[in-house]
Amino acid sequence: MTTNKENKNLVEALFGVGAHFGFVKARRHPSAKPFIFGAKNKIEIFDLEKTSLELEKAAAFVEAKGKEGAMGLFVGGKSEAREGVIASGRGLEMPFVSGRWIGGTLTNFPEIKKRIARLEELTTQREKGELAKYTKKERLLIDREIDKLHLYFSGLSTLKALPKFLVVIDPKKEHIAVSEAKKMKIPVVALAGSDSNLFTVDYAIPGNDASRQAISFVLAELVKAYKTGKASAAEEKPAA
Repeated sequence: MTTNKENKNLVEALFGVGAHFGFVKARRHPSAKPFIFGAKNKIEIFDLEKTSLELEKAAAFVEAKGKEGAMGLFVGGKSEAREGVIASGRGLEMPFVSGRWIGGTLTNFPEIKKRIARLEELTTQREKGELAKYTKKERLLIDREIDKLHLYFSGLSTLKALPKFLVVIDPKKEHIAVSEAKKMKIPVVALAGSDSNLFTVDYAIPGNDASRQAISFVLAELVKAYKTGKASAAEEKPAA
């Protein structure tokens, strides 16, 4: 259970990374209204006391997934999110999508698995020099195929089965990913700006989803929570 001091520290940390900034009132989704404290220079300001509580709920969920050893999927294609999403995925050895979401990634997963397998196959063949048997033109076409597959599927190489949860930056932009997760009954944790429909995700963290600093901070908290859960599971595991 979080103490008042810990919660105060979290609120201060969120403020320090600019997590309190929303958008202009005209862009606000009705679901975000309870989390708005006020406005400054026409920009709405999140109530970080409430944001911190929602972040704690999301972190508790992710910690539980860490204890289960469940595989997650990090999603954030806009420029402010890419670095954090890639770092989080790699840090936990989990798949990530840091570019355009490919429709069917969850709802047509068998086909996506084929694309991932194709990328791995061609990459391995190229590394082993096995493409030398092809003509120069054929190798050029294969290289182009590898580049295209790498662009869309390299972050998904560790995705061997459907993820048990998603961590999404900006559910409004990533609405296709959120919609697919809902269809497949996969829980979604999301950092959601004031223009997002918070009701579309299971654990919405209302805050600035357009700031690299705020995004990185929230992702770091979730990664830390997952690692805590994983470590506690390891401690509880009886010795062989």
